[in-house]
Amino acid sequence: MSNRLPPAWAKHLKTQPSTKAVSLKTAPPKAQPKAGPPRSQADDMLLRQALELQQAERLPEAEELCLRVLARTPEHPLALYILGTLGLGFDEEKALRYFARAVGAEPRNPYYHVGLGEAYLKVSEFSPAIRHIQYALDIKPDLVEALCALGNAYNAFDKGELALPLFEKALKINRDHPLARLGLPRALASLGRMDEAAVYLREAIERRIEVPAAYNALVQTRKFTEEPPELAAILAELRDLGRDGSKGAPALHHAAGKVLNDLRRYKEAMDHFKKGNAAGGDKFDLETYRRWVDAMIEIFTPELVASMASYGNPSELPVFVVGMPRSGTTLTEQICASHPDVHGAGELSKLRRIANGIGLVDRSNANFGESIATITPDLARTLAEEHLAYLRERAPDALRIVDKMPHNFQLIGLICLLFPRARIIHCRRDAIDNCVSCFVLNFTGAHTYSADLQTLGLYYREYDRLMRHWNSIFPGRIFENRYETLIENQEEQSRRLIDYLGLPWDDACLRFFDRDGSVNTYSRWQVRQPIYKSSVKRWKNYESEIQSLIESLGDLAEV
Repeated sequence: MSNRLPPAWAKHLKTQPSTKAVSLKTAPPKAQPKAGPPRSQADDMLLRQALELQQAERLPEAEELCLRVLARTPEHPLALYILGTLGLGFDEEKALRYFARAVGAEPRNPYYHVGLGEAYLKVSEFSPAIRHIQYALDIKPDLVEALCALGNAYNAFDKGELALPLFEKALKINRDHPLARLGLPRALASLGRMDEAAVYLREAIERRIEVPAAYNALVQTRKFTEEPPELAAILAELRDLGRDGSKGAPALHHAAGKVLNDLRRYKEAMDHFKKGNAAGGDKFDLETYRRWVDAMIEIFTPELVASMASYGNPSELPVFVVGMPRSGTTLTEQICASHPDVHGAGELSKLRRIANGIGLVDRSNANFGESIATITPDLARTLAEEHLAYLRERAPDALRIVDKMPHNFQLIGLICLLFPRARIIHCRRDAIDNCVSCFVLNFTGAHTYSADLQTLGLYYREYDRLMRHWNSIFPGRIFENRYETLIENQEEQSRRLIDYLGLPWDDACLRFFDRDGSVNTYSRWQVRQPIYKSSVKRWKNYESEIQSLIESLGDLAEV
């Protein structure tokens, strides 16, 4: 869900009646409309302005107007709802609080339940997400936003087959709805049904629906060996972008770059990747990140680790696959999850939410030591047990459940504190290859470090510095899975992985590409193929174009 509220949706919200609260644990009764909370003309005018500012992406100003409304009318549901949408993608905890208050103020409004459900989905809390979105559908069965939100939830929950009929129903209701038009091919692609996904994406392009995003998704469904007509079409779209077309430029440039890379026209491809990243306008605060890494290294000492050695839960259920994005984390998860006793849960944000709750991920926090000091043996045990229950929900009978959120490399200290017997697999790849692979993808705002080659190399150095620290204070705990070693000798390295998990070998792990289930990362095409070696030393294709990256990596660059 975008943090922009569709005008038609907003109009509906403003006329939606309120009814008495009902429990989500029971079937919702028929709505009994009654007068909603009093809303002044002044409030309505401010919220109309807030919606216009939101559409113009002037988000701080929109937030200020909503807060002015709440100062007069503390539980104004629409003001709370808009504030929730503003928080999505920036501050999920704040979004959750605002959406929950909106639901409390107007519990029979399906849009508010969709918002709350999507906020839960952002933090990988799938059960409450599905419950609230389903409740919205109980109230309004033909609500396209709710059908698509539920489809996205099932897709993220590794149940892509349940998502498909929801998107199909949404398309029957509104054949031009962007969420349905792009949601259905995304679900198909996650299940490996690339040809079918491509059909729907071409239809979206023909109907002029979310054209840049559709092209970017379309070119990911296959590898091109000869120039396709799509390339000329993408380049024409780029030429036609007006002054207000910059929003679509990153996706279109990356789409063109992907096709040109496939065609081995590397200089042209890199030119588009650079333009795409520059068009995104993202800046990363490297100095603040460096200070955060300094603080982690300073706080997590061998003495601290020894003093907390008895904390947490001794369960062997959790497996954390960590590393830089594009380092082989998806491939590693797929190999492990092909074992009958292992469940691959995808990228979960639960651990980061725990860390956020105790102040570990707030880079402006100058008192990390105090945050760690709040972790008592009882609190560690409680947090670990809650996390285990959360994992068990996904696969009650699995012996190991894999969370492959790459950036959990930042939280290895917390992992070892909560789960002293958890397995941690660190995926490492040739530094230049890894960085180039990040740079050429149209990453979201969560990866702003990858938008500039020099910044990307310096960020990689901080990642490497932190990983060296974790290895020093947790000797022998972290299994390093070298991407190039896995590519060179798949079976031998796969056997080492499964042995590290403490499980007997199963030949199914060699045919990871036949595994059922959803794959929702940029690697979804690659992991449906047998292992190939063309991605090793791929950076040499771009050597003359990436000197700033190589220089910033310094001694980590294996040239």
